[in-house]
Amino acid sequence: MSIQIIEKKNGKSSLVKTVGSSSDAETIAKLIQNGKHEIIRLTRQPLLNFEIEKEKDFIDAFFSGIEDLHLLGPELIIGKLFDEIGFNAIEDEFFRYLVITRLVYPVSKLKTTDYLSKYSGVTVSIDSLYRYLDKAHKYQVSQIQDIGFRHAMRITGGEIKVVFYDVTTLYFEAEDEDDLRRMGFSKDGKNQQPQIVLGLLVNETGYPLAYELFEGNKFEGHTLIPVIEAFKTRYGFKKLVVVADSGLMSSKNLEALITHNYEFIIGARIKGEPEAGKREILGLKLQDGDSVILARGKGQRLAISYSQARARKDAHNRKRGLDKLKKSLLSGKLTKKHINNKGYNKYLTMDGDVNITIDYEKFAEDSKWDGLKGYLTNTRLKKDEIIAQYNKLYNIEKTFRISKTDLRIRPVYHYVKRRIETHICICFAACVIYKELERQLKLKKSPLSPEKIIDIAKTIFRITLITPYSKTRHSRLVVNKEEQKEALRLFDIQYG
Repeated sequence: MSIQIIEKKNGKSSLVKTVGSSSDAETIAKLIQNGKHEIIRLTRQPLLNFEIEKEKDFIDAFFSGIEDLHLLGPELIIGKLFDEIGFNAIEDEFFRYLVITRLVYPVSKLKTTDYLSKYSGVTVSIDSLYRYLDKAHKYQVSQIQDIGFRHAMRITGGEIKVVFYDVTTLYFEAEDEDDLRRMGFSKDGKNQQPQIVLGLLVNETGYPLAYELFEGNKFEGHTLIPVIEAFKTRYGFKKLVVVADSGLMSSKNLEALITHNYEFIIGARIKGEPEAGKREILGLKLQDGDSVILARGKGQRLAISYSQARARKDAHNRKRGLDKLKKSLLSGKLTKKHINNKGYNKYLTMDGDVNITIDYEKFAEDSKWDGLKGYLTNTRLKKDEIIAQYNKLYNIEKTFRISKTDLRIRPVYHYVKRRIETHICICFAACVIYKELERQLKLKKSPLSPEKIIDIAKTIFRITLITPYSKTRHSRLVVNKEEQKEALRLFDIQYG
């Protein structure tokens, strides 16, 4: 059916405008309304009063019949992934609420109860939520971790040969310390607040496999072996290749990895090589993109690569570090205690008993190392494979960023150890879902990011109303934007 505006003048009809055409009754009704508005615009004459009253009566009847309006998009999209992964095996609605809300509205547990009440129609008291955290710690945390691991195994074809390890710190709002929450070196720059250390294992795409919590003052190098051993024992792995950065490299860690029959690829501290080793590396004269393998003892090999882009970045970072030292020196903030090998403080030196100066020769000497990167391994992989595997550590850094920004895993507002551990577990489950969303979007070749899908999900509401005459209850999704339709289509979710 075609909807047109016709003008009749002196007994003759002429076409003014075609509003549109359709065979769908609902669309036709909308086109008629559009046509009426267009007539008003063209003639500058309002519709007759009785038509206005009729519209007003309709609108009043519609809104008076609304019984319920709830946000449903997160449950439809994120809830579907929740079920596909297998988290619905945890038959507790609190777990589902907390995980989905962590992805949509990551806030404190108190604010979570307010969100659930306003947007989902779920009345949950903060006390019942805390009781659930205690219950989950006792009965569910281990099962949740196992579900995440089994899903990672499914999507990798049931095989995991390489694992990637790194640590981060999570700070607390409270100032008091205890056995777990301790002051330590904070990766978030929150050195005056207690923290915990989180060790995380992921696969080569950044999928979380396992995690462990440590005291906030735990040296990160001492976390590697406990996490790897717990993971290996729990899931029965006989052989794994462990990839980690240079911050976790120590002679004790290397000895332990070898003793427990692990293969490894670890970022090498090439500036800490013996003098003969340093001369060998600096004498390579590598060009952009070049790499070599150097033999080391105990069946180990050292891969060295050079990149001009890395050289520019190294030079920039050194210059920025030097500028900060100059600024601190001029302000008088530097004292004897700052003379150490931490970061760019290594360029500080004492001139006499009291004067602190910058060793510019040492600064210039370091430029020889710009662009060079070392990788220590006991694998038989080729040099390009060694470097490629190490570079996948970027994925664990990305997973940490997801946890800290999208999931807002910190600051942590809990003070009881068991609730802290349950909070981390809920964030772990949410992170698994986020990575699954990312994976499925990539498989579907969608240009939409996980963040965008989640944002779209937060705009999809369900309206329930009762008709004024028959008192029949009807529910409909409010889906009128193309991006909403596309998001639902991507995950095969029917609506209408």
